[in-house]
Amino acid sequence: MTFSVTILGSSSALPTSKRFPSAHVLNVHERLFLIDCGEGTQIQLRRFKLPMNRISHIFLTHSHGDHVLGIFGLISSFNLLGRKSDLHVYGVEDFQELFYKNIHYFTDQMSFKVIYHVVDPFRVETIYSDKHVVVTTLPLRHRVPTVGYLFREAPRPLNIRKELIAKYNLSLTDIVKIKNGSDYTLNDGTVIPNAELTYISSIPRSYAYCSDTLYSERLIGLVKNVDLLYHEATFMHSELKLARLTGHSTAQQAATVAFKAGVGKLLIGHFSSRYRNEKDLHKEALEIFPNTEVVNDGLTFSVEPKSTY
Repeated sequence: MTFSVTILGSSSALPTSKRFPSAHVLNVHERLFLIDCGEGTQIQLRRFKLPMNRISHIFLTHSHGDHVLGIFGLISSFNLLGRKSDLHVYGVEDFQELFYKNIHYFTDQMSFKVIYHVVDPFRVETIYSDKHVVVTTLPLRHRVPTVGYLFREAPRPLNIRKELIAKYNLSLTDIVKIKNGSDYTLNDGTVIPNAELTYISSIPRSYAYCSDTLYSERLIGLVKNVDLLYHEATFMHSELKLARLTGHSTAQQAATVAFKAGVGKLLIGHFSSRYRNEKDLHKEALEIFPNTEVVNDGLTFSVEPKSTY
């Protein structure tokens, strides 16, 4: 089952000739979830051949332009293409009024419904779930209310050991109950524990998206042991004072979060346009957390169980 993230934008406030502003697409079992929507997101979706019509949920971190300015054009294009299905947008309360005003100003006679879900940037809560994924908020520390998101695969049903179906002459009703976690009782009263009857086919995978934020000890606990962590690394640690002033992290701090949280793999991005290349940022992070990769627009990363990294 596919669980991967494609980078649409990896720059911070100023786009460059190589990097668009923030936007990621998460593919969960062939359903696409858009995380942030910086300027040019719809262009990147077309460029990297990602079907826009499969996006039904958009998760916004905060109201700064480099994370939201692309959403109005994207919604306008959805409308021009005759979209019919609902679009769910998740974001902080201070963006809601501006969001709806822009949609109504630029888009007439909407062909589909847009529902804005207000999330609390100070609480950890589950805001969306279906049979494939559970989405939880991650409070971040920035200059304005900001929230990150943790995506976890929903636990899959238990698999029953096929040889035991015949051994115990299990009926379809028995099998359903066992897959849902029940033990099985034989005619003589002997109880066969569920753990002996079933096995887990795979451990649910997880992806955390954390941009923009100051270094946060609280966040370390919230992303403990996630398989893949994206954490902003706007500055080198030599610019720590500027990072604190602007509400951002350094590459060293991003790596420290990954190390302390024991994650499987770290992705760093949201780089300041002052850096002509990312080599020094990458080197700084590698010194603390060796399994670190730099993101570039167009790259796709598979989310794998932590034990395989």
